[in-house]
Amino acid sequence: MKILLIHGLSRTPLSLLNLESYLQQKGAKTEQFGYLAFAESFDSIVERLYVHCQAIAEKEPYAIVAHSLGGLLIRAALANNSIKLPSQIVMLGTPHQPPRLAPIAWKLHPFRWWTRQCGFNLTNPAFFKSLPRLTSPYTIIAGTLGPTGVWSPFGNELNDGIVAVSETLLSELDDVIELPVWHTFMMNNSTVKKIVAKALELDKNVDN
Repeated sequence: MKILLIHGLSRTPLSLLNLESYLQQKGAKTEQFGYLAFAESFDSIVERLYVHCQAIAEKEPYAIVAHSLGGLLIRAALANNSIKLPSQIVMLGTPHQPPRLAPIAWKLHPFRWWTRQCGFNLTNPAFFKSLPRLTSPYTIIAGTLGPTGVWSPFGNELNDGIVAVSETLLSELDDVIELPVWHTFMMNNSTVKKIVAKALELDKNVDN
């Protein structure tokens, strides 16, 4: 089985090298999908991702590990009914509900220039409603190290500094795995890596 890793907004494949190396040590075959939000639209990235997944699926089964926006990209790509579905999707800090920080960030011109359509989509509730539900098995990992309290934009809600735990839910029935990690670097956390490996059935014991 091939494992395709998809990085988050404002990151590059370099951000997932540590996790990728860990999965390779577990015996996994891996590949990365890269994109630059300032250089291409969300729609064009999704189209490339769809083609990429189809090319892999024609050769072998595959699974997805996606950080943040990467989870939304794969959901959009899977809207094409002709695509062969991944056996598992592991999402790290992906906002499946409109993240409250996105409209604040969108007011900043550097963020607008750097993220373009990808960034705007995060501010748009209609975009989230347009995304299909996942029919593949999936695992959601959410961070809880973000600030809470009177001065926090999250109030008393658990968050990873960028995304609230409640914003990672696809459904109220989701059993989210909460860990004391920050959004930006959660993929490098040792416990996160073990849980990812377990979800992909590369490691039968998360404590090993």
